[in-house]
Amino acid sequence: MTRFALTLEWNGASYQGFQRQSHGPSVQQAVEEAAFGVTGEEVRVHAAGRTDAGVHALGMRAHFDLARAFDPFRMAGALNAHLGMAKHSIAVLDCVEVPEDWHSRFSCIGRAYEYRIVNRRAQLTLDHGKAWRIARPLDAEAMHDAAQALIGLHDFTTFRSAHCQSASPVKTLDRLEVRREGDRVIVEAAARSFLHHQVRSMVGCLVMVGQGQWTRADLVTALEAKDRRRLGLNAPPDGLYFVQAIYPDI
Repeated sequence: MTRFALTLEWNGASYQGFQRQSHGPSVQQAVEEAAFGVTGEEVRVHAAGRTDAGVHALGMRAHFDLARAFDPFRMAGALNAHLGMAKHSIAVLDCVEVPEDWHSRFSCIGRAYEYRIVNRRAQLTLDHGKAWRIARPLDAEAMHDAAQALIGLHDFTTFRSAHCQSASPVKTLDRLEVRREGDRVIVEAAARSFLHHQVRSMVGCLVMVGQGQWTRADLVTALEAKDRRRLGLNAPPDGLYFVQAIYPDI
């Protein structure tokens, strides 16, 4: 058996997230079908994260097993060819052979996301479906200051989807930074793992701070409430990007 680790990039607008769904196309299904087209073997593709519908990826790590040997460079090229023929907005950026005990999800020790906001009154054109447009001015400095209150070990129940399957709402948030680049406001988040909707929920509440509707104290109150009903706002999926999965050895 040969285990291949992939680095995937995709535009999430056309997919119901990474994981296979009965009600629409998924990234997992597309890559598995491409692998079958290349090898004739049915494979199961596992990923470092299960992104929602509409969420994008710049560097998602994934893996699958093949019964026979295959050159990784040729595998990447062949998968891209099949994905391109099927007009999928998915690209295999890299493919390497890894040990059989390496797992894209369970071997991962860190995950990083980026959320992109375009802060302008004009409608989005080139960034349509790829960012959240907010017309009202945002105070990025206030957002960054408030974000620091969420760093560390907390019960993030308030920022957790009702459909979250995580065993515990307690997570350690390593980094949450907000910066402005012209009319763009970028939010970067990093942790070992995240709850379902956690990043989008945190971003939504930070936007309320940036618009002056909430203060840092209001954000802390919502966090300490440990109650999803105290969530201020859940950001749309359009602006969310899975940026990187981190591993101890590769």
